[in-house]
Amino acid sequence: MTDRTATAVDTDRLPPVLPAVAAAAVAALPPRLHRRLDAAVERLAGVPVGPVDGGVSVDCGPESLVTLTPGATGAVTDPHQARCSCLLAPRCLHRTAVLLACPVADPAAHPDPASTAAASPASDSAAAASGRTGRTRKSAGAAPTKAQRAAAGALWRAAAAVLAAGVPAAGAVPQAELLRAAHGARLAGLPRAESAALRTVRGLRAHRGRQNGHRLAELVEVLHDLLYVTGRLAAGDADPALVGVLRRAYQPDGTLEVHGVCREPVISATGYAGVVTHLVAADGRQVSFGDVKPGGPDRARDCARAVTEMGAVAVNHAVLARGGLRITGTTVSPDGRLGAGKGVRAIPLTGADWSTGPLARLFARPLAEVVTAQLATEDPEDPARAGTALFGGDLMVVGAVGDQVLARELAPATDAGGERAPVPDGPLIRLVPVDSHPMLAHVANLRRLASRPGLRVRVVGRLDPDRASTLRPLAVGPVPGAAATLRLPADWHGRADLGYDELQGGHLPPRDPAETTGPVLAVGADAVAESPLWRVRRLVELAVSGGRRAVAEAARGDGTGLAGPLRRAGFTTAAALTTALADESDRRGRDAFGRRTDPDPERYAWAWLAATAHLAAAERELIRSSWTAPPLG
Repeated sequence: MTDRTATAVDTDRLPPVLPAVAAAAVAALPPRLHRRLDAAVERLAGVPVGPVDGGVSVDCGPESLVTLTPGATGAVTDPHQARCSCLLAPRCLHRTAVLLACPVADPAAHPDPASTAAASPASDSAAAASGRTGRTRKSAGAAPTKAQRAAAGALWRAAAAVLAAGVPAAGAVPQAELLRAAHGARLAGLPRAESAALRTVRGLRAHRGRQNGHRLAELVEVLHDLLYVTGRLAAGDADPALVGVLRRAYQPDGTLEVHGVCREPVISATGYAGVVTHLVAADGRQVSFGDVKPGGPDRARDCARAVTEMGAVAVNHAVLARGGLRITGTTVSPDGRLGAGKGVRAIPLTGADWSTGPLARLFARPLAEVVTAQLATEDPEDPARAGTALFGGDLMVVGAVGDQVLARELAPATDAGGERAPVPDGPLIRLVPVDSHPMLAHVANLRRLASRPGLRVRVVGRLDPDRASTLRPLAVGPVPGAAATLRLPADWHGRADLGYDELQGGHLPPRDPAETTGPVLAVGADAVAESPLWRVRRLVELAVSGGRRAVAEAARGDGTGLAGPLRRAGFTTAAALTTALADESDRRGRDAFGRRTDPDPERYAWAWLAATAHLAAAERELIRSSWTAPPLG
C-alpha cells in the first residue's frame, strides 16, 4: 500500500518472482525433468520457509537447499537471486520448482532494471501513438507494430494451448510459456495483454490449488480478456484500448484534498486482511488508503480503528472515513491507492457531509444511468468498471428474502418537499452483504435494515456485475429531509460503515403501521439466473476447467438439448455459437497414415472466444435492463 523504494523481506513466506525469471528457469530445465515439475511444486506446499541473511531458504532434500535473496523491492528480479546448493544448479529441479511455487510478481511494482531500459522505447512510442497519459482512450490510434503483433501472437498461442488443455493439464510448463510470452508483451509495450496473462497464471494456480474464495467464473473472464486482446492485436487491430495503459506503481500527484466516504474490512483468500478507507478527491476521483497485511479475519476486525503512517502523520482510519486530509507530495497508483512514502505530508480537514461538496457527486445520477456507464467499461483494470467503482443512491426498504434486503430507488426530491416516494415502475433492488464472515457486521446490519419496511436510507456501495439489480452496500446514512430514516449518533457524522459500525434499534425510526407489509412473496425473476444462458455458461466454464475433450464429451451427451432451449427462448446467436463450439471441440484430423491427430488449438480458441464474448455481452445487457425495467413475475 505504499510506494517505498525498499521493502523488508517477509521470512515466513516465499517472495514474489518476476515472470521472466520463472520462465527462464523452466526454459533452462532439461526436458526430461518437465514431467516431474508439477509434483515437485506440489510437494513444496508443505515445506516450511526458513530465514537466511537477506532472504529465505527452502529445504528441498539432502544437499538441496534453495536460497532466495529478493532485491530492494522485495521480489526476485534477477536469476542470480535464486540459488541451489545441489550439483546440477542452476538447471536443477529444486530451484525451478521453488521459483514456480512463489507468487507471480507485478512487474510494475517490482521493475527489473535489465528489462526496464529495453521496454522504455517501445512503451513510450506506444503511449505517444495512442495519446494516453493515464487512462485508456477509445479514439483511433496507430496500428500495432510488427514487434507488438509478434508478441501478441505468441501470447495468443500460449493462451490457446492452455484453453485446449484445461486447468488439470495447465501445469508448470504451460504456465511458464504464458509467463515467457507475458514478458515479451511487456517488452513490446502491451501492458493490457501482459496484465491479463499474469492474472491468468494466478487464476490457474488458484484453481489448481483449490484456494478458498477463488471462482471459476473469474478465471473464465480473465482468459477471455487475454484471448480477446491478443487475438485482435495479432490481427493488426488499431484500437488503443487493446494496448492498455502504461502503468506505474505510483505517480506523483502534487497536492490533493480528499474526503472520507467509508471504511471497508478486507479478508483475502490469499492470507491478507485489514482495512481500506475509501475517499473522494476534490476533483471527483475515487481514491483509497489501506492497511492490508498478512493476517486473518481477526486482523480485519481489529483494524476498525487502525492507525497507519502516511509519511510523518499517523492516520486513524475511523477518523479519516468521516473526515478528510490535505496531502502534499502525494503519490497515487493507477487504481487510486494513495502512497505513504517519506515525502508525504498530510493535514486533517473537517469532515464533509455526503450531501455537500465532492461527496454529493456519488448520488448525483440515477442508479440506472450509473450502472449503464459502469457496464460499458471493457478494460478489466479500469477503476471505473462495474464491481470496482463506488456509487450511491437513496432507497426505500420494502422487505427481505434470505440474506437479501429488498429496496426500491426513491424519486428525486421536489420543491414541494415531503416524503419521497419510490420511482414508479422502478426495479426491485437487492442488497447483499459484501462479506458474510461472522466477525464482520455486514449481515447483522442488513438484517436490522430489513426489519423496518418503509425505511428511507442513503446507500454507498458497488454494483454486483454478475447478478440482476444487485448492490453490495458498504455504508448507509440518513436520507436528507426524510422523516422515516436513520437516526445515527452525532459522532458518526451521518454515516455507518456496515462492516464495522453496529446498527441498533435506537438508530431506526419508530415502526409505521402504514408501511408495515407482509412477507415479500413475489420478488421478481432474476433475469440472468432464469434465462437459458446458463447452458452456455456451463459449457464455456467446462472448457476451462476440463479442456477440449471435456467439452466434446458433454456436447455428445446433451445432443440437441444444448441449443434447443436457447433457440426457443430467442437466443438464436447463442445457440449457433454454442453449437459451433461443440462441433469444433470434437473435430480431429488425420495424418498421412490415417492416424487421428490433435487439431490446431487456435480454431477451437476462436470458437470458445466467440461463445464467451457473446455470453458476456448478453448477460451484461440482461443485468443492465434489470436496473431499468420493472421486475417480472
